[in-house]
Amino acid sequence: MVTDKYLGNQNLKAAGVSVPFTEEQVKEYLKCSKDPVHFIKKYIKIVSLDEGLVPFDMWDFQEDIVEKVHNNRFVIAKLPRQTGKSTTMISYLLHYVLFNQDVNVAILANKLATARELLHRLQLAYEYLPKWMQQGIVEWNKGSIELENGSKILASSTSASAVRGGSFNMIFLDEFAHVPTGIAEEFFSSVYPTITSGQSTKVLMVSTPNGLNMFYHYWRGATKKIGEPGKNEYVPIEVYWKQVPLYPGGPKRDDKWKEETITNTSEQQFQSEFECDFIGSTHTLISSHKLKSLSWISPIIRNTDGLTIYEEPIKDHTYICTVDTSRGQGKDYSAFTIVDISEMPYRLVAKYRNNIISPMIYPTVIKALCEQFNKAFCLIEINDIGGQVADILHADLEYENVLMVNTRGRKGQVISGGFGGSSTQMGVRTTQVVKKLGCSVLKSLIEEDKLIIEDMETVGELITFVAKKQSFEADAGHNDDLVMCLVLFGWLSRQDYFKELTNVDTRTAIYEDEISRLEDEMTPFGFIINSEEEVSFWDGEDRWYGDDL
Repeated sequence: MVTDKYLGNQNLKAAGVSVPFTEEQVKEYLKCSKDPVHFIKKYIKIVSLDEGLVPFDMWDFQEDIVEKVHNNRFVIAKLPRQTGKSTTMISYLLHYVLFNQDVNVAILANKLATARELLHRLQLAYEYLPKWMQQGIVEWNKGSIELENGSKILASSTSASAVRGGSFNMIFLDEFAHVPTGIAEEFFSSVYPTITSGQSTKVLMVSTPNGLNMFYHYWRGATKKIGEPGKNEYVPIEVYWKQVPLYPGGPKRDDKWKEETITNTSEQQFQSEFECDFIGSTHTLISSHKLKSLSWISPIIRNTDGLTIYEEPIKDHTYICTVDTSRGQGKDYSAFTIVDISEMPYRLVAKYRNNIISPMIYPTVIKALCEQFNKAFCLIEINDIGGQVADILHADLEYENVLMVNTRGRKGQVISGGFGGSSTQMGVRTTQVVKKLGCSVLKSLIEEDKLIIEDMETVGELITFVAKKQSFEADAGHNDDLVMCLVLFGWLSRQDYFKELTNVDTRTAIYEDEISRLEDEMTPFGFIINSEEEVSFWDGEDRWYGDDL
């Protein structure tokens, strides 16, 4: 139904009202139906901050975007801020519903308010079309419109439930990189098969980058060459900030504008929002080059409680579970990772992440998964509420493979192998020394491909795990609970007890690979490492000598 707000709107053509066409209008209508760029430039009006309502004078790259969207089914656009991307997209959507009968369009954004704002801007542009260009209005409200030709537009937040059960000819995903990973995955698993089953259905995915998430996954697939593994059907569109004028009709943005923008914001923000760098920070624990090479796979099990499993347990394999605990108040996450350590490279095979689970229930979840994975050895961080979790798991639930830690003076905390004592604790306390060593080893494991991580959420946390003062932690507005589980794993892998479990000395393995790499890099330039000389390697904390290995 048409809401009361629009019943008296003289700019809208009511359903059932006939409008006579002149011969010139018929020709113009046919031309507009075939040429969306002509339609947009001649008939779309937008609100300018400086001049009010003005015609949409498109920039060259905006015309290119419209042409690509019009001529392709699947399009992904990586665009900087302030490029008029939303105005360009809704202008095309308006053309699509006007000149196609019985089509359904979904405008989906990371927030419901954003989606409705986009629909409102489309409605405003519609109101200023000439009456002979309009379709009659059947429904017109904040969340949807329906035209007399049977075409409809729905505005909603991006979620599987938003469009489930509906049949859509085109889906516009705005700022898709800012949709939480779990929701993005659920959306595509439930909606995407319906879209791809059509012969003319379209998906338009538009965003400014926001880390290595689902948007990055599709962008990476779109930019691969035909025949490369992972190549998808999307046509990529990329716009550089220097292509954008300073103001309508003005000169293009230049280096002076860049400097002023960085001064008013930050270099990291500029890298992300204008350079469209998927990894905005240059101060991550893992090198940006390595982060960009990481990929992820679809899990074999994923549930709504936060459990993700990538591999079924393998008989006789050894698994390590490292646990981080929160208070279950919807802020930080309780998380644990399970790593197969039977051979190198080690492999992340399962993870759990939940920010509302009670610390009283959490040990039951840990036990269930650890028992499933061949009674995995479990190392629990006990700085805060983690001590309570460790006690419940060991004493109340009688899980035997909780790793104990001794404090041995200058040697610090050491895995005890199960032998008690006055200095023994049921888990590890994350001190500066533990975190420093754990970060150093984790960096080496990942960058040397000795720890395989193919989980999207974990990779996402690694991207925002950045240097702060003398340590590393999550960047503002992000979490690092999964990464801290892997930091504990890094620390554990340097323990003598770990070497007894795996028959692999992580320290030696990293050292030998580093020496091999140095030899490969140096030998072509005429340098040879003399095996009789003492060779050392600095890992960020310790210097390793051959005699120590």
